[in-house]
Amino acid sequence: MDLANPYYLIIEASVIIILSFFFGEISKRTNVPSVLMLIILGIFLQQGLRYFGLGNLNFFPILEILGIVGLIMIVLEAALELKLERDKYLAIGKALIVALLGLLASTWAAAEILEYFIEDMTPQLAWLYATPLSILSSAIIIPSVTGLKGHKREFHIYESTFSDIMGIMLFYFISSQLPVAPTEGADGLDVIEHHASGLAYLGNILITIVVSLVASYVIILIFQNIKSHVKLFLLIAVLLLLYAIGKTLHLSSLIIILTFGLIIANMRLFFKGPLRKLLNYKQALHIYEGLHVVTVETAFVVRTFFFVIFGITIVLSSLLSLQVAMVSGLIILSIYLIRFVILRIFLGSDILPQLFVAPRGLITVLLFNAIPQEVQVAGFEPGVLLYIIIGTSLIMTFAMIVDKKRTTSAIRRVASAPIGYERWKAPTLADAIVEKEPEH
Repeated sequence: MDLANPYYLIIEASVIIILSFFFGEISKRTNVPSVLMLIILGIFLQQGLRYFGLGNLNFFPILEILGIVGLIMIVLEAALELKLERDKYLAIGKALIVALLGLLASTWAAAEILEYFIEDMTPQLAWLYATPLSILSSAIIIPSVTGLKGHKREFHIYESTFSDIMGIMLFYFISSQLPVAPTEGADGLDVIEHHASGLAYLGNILITIVVSLVASYVIILIFQNIKSHVKLFLLIAVLLLLYAIGKTLHLSSLIIILTFGLIIANMRLFFKGPLRKLLNYKQALHIYEGLHVVTVETAFVVRTFFFVIFGITIVLSSLLSLQVAMVSGLIILSIYLIRFVILRIFLGSDILPQLFVAPRGLITVLLFNAIPQEVQVAGFEPGVLLYIIIGTSLIMTFAMIVDKKRTTSAIRRVASAPIGYERWKAPTLADAIVEKEPEH
């Protein structure tokens, strides 16, 4: 069978997307993340490819492209969800602090564990490897918390979004501080070159923010006047172009995507004073609504193929290592211990099921694939990645199921309790006079 036949490829891709849709529906009813089902599907496909003698195919270039597009779509999707409304400032600020402290503390703990157990793991490299393991997955969390109470659902949306964005920035900051491959100097000695300093990186971010603001305003003002019905994918193409150009110029390109998403999602906040006259709010709102739909749909397709291909590329033998299981277990334990302390401080005693909603997912895999080849540690087993993704997802699944049963049970108790009633007659003027008469 020629699996490379174009018609077979179309059939295979279509079946995968259809299965992904049904996985999403199953996920809504069972709270089992569809990501796990996609990874398992990829593992089965891996066995099928080996059966047909295609086990040595190199999927990394496809995974890399899907990773870049997926990263852009996830950040854009998250930014479009962030409504900067006055009555939500406290909730947003609290979620921001929890996400930042959780990210830094979890990264520190994971780095200590990796440095202790893995050979050749320096402190800097340990932080680089630990950062992806400490980022919450908004791609898993946002669809999974739809059944929670309003304030809890909003907290998870804000927290996971901030964790994604800050985690990505922390990863690339650490990456910029690592030494690159040695080069031969003028005197024949090897010279270790370093990337930009912390101050230079901060300057890079400031420049990127200015560029992002200008570009975002210009894009909105131009696209609101475009009458064509195909402008949404044109807009996405422009954003992809800006991201790629920013990367070639060593700018923090994701800030461009984040800034644009925030501005178009909160146009009334950013277009004030003289700028308000330039904005055609009705037309711009159509762009936002259409972009939201396109982003969600594109992220769905990219996420589907990314996790399936990730499952195909998993080396199952690494899961049998006792050290991999032990390192993964310690990191998972540290995640929830740190999360318990932080949530207890900032949210009080009502921290269920929030405590266990801390899955790792797409961003974790994407950033691991972005670790520069010259600084990769041979002793690090990819099985750690899979253990932590599956472990945190299963823990979240169990917690959501328990919370759903508890909520359903409470509703049933209230519904089954008899509610008494009696007829009531409105008092008359005569009744009021009688009540006021003094007793003899």
